[in-house]
Amino acid sequence: MAVQMPFTGLLFMHRLVRISTSSQRHLSSMGILLKYAKETRTFSTASVKCNEDKGDNADSSATQLTFRQALLSRRRRPLSPLERLSNLLPQDTLSPDGMKLREQNHQDPEEVPIIQELGSQDVSGHETIPKEADSETHHASVASRETNASDTQFNEAFHEDKSLSSPTLPGESLLAFGELLVAEYRKKGRVEFRKMFELQTGTRLQSSWGTIQHDDIVGQPAGCFLKTSRGVLILVRRASLEDYVLYMKRGPAIAYPKDAGAMLMMMDVTEGDCVLESGSGSGAMSLFLSRAVGCRGSVLSVEVREDHHRRAVLNYKRWRTSWSLRRGEEWPDNVQFHNSDLCTASLLLGAQGFHAVALDLINPHLVLPTVIPRLHPGAVCAVYLANITQVIDLLEGLRCLALPLLCERIIEVPMRDWVVAPALQKDGRYCARKSPILDEDQREDGISVEADTEMTKEKHPAFGCIPYIARPHPEQMSHTAFLVKLRKCAR
Repeated sequence: MAVQMPFTGLLFMHRLVRISTSSQRHLSSMGILLKYAKETRTFSTASVKCNEDKGDNADSSATQLTFRQALLSRRRRPLSPLERLSNLLPQDTLSPDGMKLREQNHQDPEEVPIIQELGSQDVSGHETIPKEADSETHHASVASRETNASDTQFNEAFHEDKSLSSPTLPGESLLAFGELLVAEYRKKGRVEFRKMFELQTGTRLQSSWGTIQHDDIVGQPAGCFLKTSRGVLILVRRASLEDYVLYMKRGPAIAYPKDAGAMLMMMDVTEGDCVLESGSGSGAMSLFLSRAVGCRGSVLSVEVREDHHRRAVLNYKRWRTSWSLRRGEEWPDNVQFHNSDLCTASLLLGAQGFHAVALDLINPHLVLPTVIPRLHPGAVCAVYLANITQVIDLLEGLRCLALPLLCERIIEVPMRDWVVAPALQKDGRYCARKSPILDEDQREDGISVEADTEMTKEKHPAFGCIPYIARPHPEQMSHTAFLVKLRKCAR
């Protein structure tokens, strides 16, 4: 019996050695955990030393250690089977990793459980929250930081977009109150809505596609798209002189821009000229002449009707006000409006001469004896007449009066709008050009009908692959006026 007991003990120790040898792989995997425990213990020791350097008394330190031991006794981490076996084995039979694990447990077996389960204490001596309990707070703080970062990026992008939309070109300015603007909505290449309005405080733009507050338009660049209350994009831009004369308040009919441009070319008006206009009307031709003669020129506009005279003056002033806000400089005040009859206005004309004359009257041949003597030789008198019978009366008057005038041209200025757009199928896809069907001998490139069909599915087909349809616009401007060009000659 005395011999059997040592032999049994040796056999048990041999088995334990085999188990320890086979468990070296598991011990090596625990090296990471041991390293983390060592770093955590170092951090805890450093915090204790920091408290000692700050001069904490011994009583507070003892209280902290007592509190830690009490927590340890209640929540001590259970040993793993490997740690239990390593504690039973003799020291000479342990591997280096096993020796390292035993030394760590004997030196400070309480540090790792305290750090892992209860958390460490901060420098001030207060207990910190464990990792498990602080996971939700940690995730919340990370989410808040990510939100703040995203908000910062959005603000930077917003300011960058504003810097891109801010005036960067010389002479560029943003929309301001008092300017005349045009809002238009296009659908399938056709203008469904167009309106000229003045930008005012606390007002809104009304349309069948929704409303836009004027305060939202101020500060935007010209030619921008803004969403209405119904989510429709409407183009907002500054009104040109052509837009203004077409949409301003009228008394009589205006000289349309296409006719006004032809008359300016007939009269060859340039900067610095002195021009006479008879028949101010609503002021459309007066504005075109004012821009043509510039700051050094002048325009004398005579109107026989008082209501037409007032309307022309108001339209002229309104355009000048909007222009000063748009460009930061005044439109030249070079038009003098007079309410009188040109047939009896010899004193008004005086002895001044004119480089050109523009007449928009029902009976222009009645004022020619008063006007032609003050027209420079070789200059042109352009007459705007609504119907052909007025043209006949004018030519008959010239024959009877025997004035030194030569009728050079009688023209009508037609204008035809065209619709030119890519050909689309009913489902909205582009049509494709159909190549001719060639014989097998003539096919060199191997182009097939299937290739044309696949081409229509592309969003942006290659250049020259899409056919276009061109036809006259269904809404055409009909006849406006006849233009008669009379040139003064010497006889």
